[in-house]
Amino acid sequence: MKRIFSGVKPSGPLHLGNYLGALRNWVELQREYESFFCIVNLHAITVPQDPQELRERTRETARLYLALGIDPQVSTVFIQSDVAAHAELAWLLNCVARMSELERMTQFKDKARKQSENIGVGFFDYPVLMASDILLYQTDLVPVGEDQKQHLELTRDLAIRFNRDYGETFRIPEAFIPKVGARIMSLSDPSKKMSKSDEEGDAGCVMLMDSADVVQRKFKRAVTDSGTEIRFDENRPAISNLLTIYQLLTGKNAEEVENHFSGKGYASLKQELGDLTIAFLQPLQERVAAIDSDKLEDILDSGAARARTIAGTTLSAAKANLGINGAKRT
Repeated sequence: MKRIFSGVKPSGPLHLGNYLGALRNWVELQREYESFFCIVNLHAITVPQDPQELRERTRETARLYLALGIDPQVSTVFIQSDVAAHAELAWLLNCVARMSELERMTQFKDKARKQSENIGVGFFDYPVLMASDILLYQTDLVPVGEDQKQHLELTRDLAIRFNRDYGETFRIPEAFIPKVGARIMSLSDPSKKMSKSDEEGDAGCVMLMDSADVVQRKFKRAVTDSGTEIRFDENRPAISNLLTIYQLLTGKNAEEVENHFSGKGYASLKQELGDLTIAFLQPLQERVAAIDSDKLEDILDSGAARARTIAGTTLSAAKANLGINGAKRT
């Protein structure tokens, strides 16, 4: 069975965009692939975090993985920092990465324009840590959003270069980008991705643990485009984003969604979206609350133990091929 790897940062509460753009696909793919799903807390600390909040959000993220349908009997669920090989392989890959490659990363360039004096080395270098995450598990497929596609290309380049220079070590991963929902946009600014770190606050971001009142308020305040017709249109990104959310939550195709809202107004779309989202979130939140803390720790410990075994094999091969341990070159 081929392998899949993905993860989410616990730098803030998970939101509807995380689910529709990523975790929904993990649930569907986990029985087709040998699956590794990580809470990538080392990535979270590339920007300042409150230590206690980070610990709590790491566990909350793990609870949400399970409540959303990630099955620990089928998939390996673990915390990134519990597997030291992630950091160690990142250093090895740093020694084959190029400064110019990392300087070209769009997210780094965007942040450099805003705060050129205060960017940490970790933020500059985190695409290499992401490459380590993926390559450690000899991953075949990586579910990513459009904004992470460039980082996966770097991962592929580093693996190809390492294999060429030091011998076959890493499998070359492919991206999995869903045809619908790869990038769910902010409700308050459809030119930006829905994000827990939205500079305008959380008005444009529906959190998975939001109350019913908060969900309805956010959808009622969602921006819309000019005109009155409710249909998918790349020139009307706000309405298209709302319709995409509706499509993914209902499982209907684009034509069915447009027919459903034919003759209706924006208020109806927003009300139905709020009701639909609440109907999805309330049982999810109940499942999150029902997860026993001791059982959660057992799942994470078991997942980390399995991940360490597989990651350790890859790391040992990489070190042997580099000539920095006693093992023979593979």
